[in-house]
Amino acid sequence: MSALNLDYLKTFALVAELGSFSAAAERLGLTQPAISLQVRALERQLGVRLVERVGRTARPSAAGVELLDHAERIEAATSQAIEAVARHAKGVLGRVRLGTGATPCAFLLPPLLAGLKHRFPDLDITVTTGNSADIVRSVDDNLLDIGLVSLPVSGRIFEVTPLFDERFAAIAPAGTDLPEIVTPEILAERPLILYEPGANTRRITDDWLASGGGATRPMMALGSVDAIKEMVAVGLGAALVPEIALRAADRDRLVVRPLSPPLSRRFALVLRRDKRLDRALRETLAKLKTLATLGQPDIKS
Repeated sequence: MSALNLDYLKTFALVAELGSFSAAAERLGLTQPAISLQVRALERQLGVRLVERVGRTARPSAAGVELLDHAERIEAATSQAIEAVARHAKGVLGRVRLGTGATPCAFLLPPLLAGLKHRFPDLDITVTTGNSADIVRSVDDNLLDIGLVSLPVSGRIFEVTPLFDERFAAIAPAGTDLPEIVTPEILAERPLILYEPGANTRRITDDWLASGGGATRPMMALGSVDAIKEMVAVGLGAALVPEIALRAADRDRLVVRPLSPPLSRRFALVLRRDKRLDRALRETLAKLKTLATLGQPDIKS
């Protein structure tokens, strides 16, 4: 059996509701013969009589009553489907899976994602945090749509868009006598609280400290920049942290100094070159690319 004609089904339901072919014709702006033809075509397809005449009134038959029960659900499902598709045309609807590190997630993404959700309430964004290597691997495996990660990233399959350089600063407990500019040799003289081994952040901070010729012997290794700041604030050591992770309140309990030589890492957007860009993904990428204008204030201010 071929699929039901939804227009004919709607016509039949209207005839049953109004009890009249002529009234249904007037409501739909059609002729009465056209209405009769639609109902008869539906009856022929289903092989049953759907409408019975009682005097001048058209009433649904027993089969027609049962069809009406289904017709209501069919119309509701059809309306929901049309409304769902229409939202794609009017705005952004869909899911975007974003992966990034804990620091960008905490200190860069909240206002950006809030702006996206305000503009596109139906946009579903999921955020996963992890180290850059794991994020890139998940993008490659199509478990994530976009990665906001630190470079380098290798692989011809990826489209890489550099965004900004994230500078690092030295921090120590409030009241610590630190020079205006901190070198690896100066920091090596103090107990250090560094990131956990294995992450790109730990690698670049180890390389910077080693450039002073000394060995890196941290007294603590933590996975959270907030935990590192707390340990430094209570006097347990000094650390190297991204400037974007420093808030105004931190400056009341920490000494913050720029580094010489400067230490930074470059962040970029990473996605597969063969990724299909629906509107949800295009709008999210456009918003993330505004991070390229990220300005980092002078840490002395």
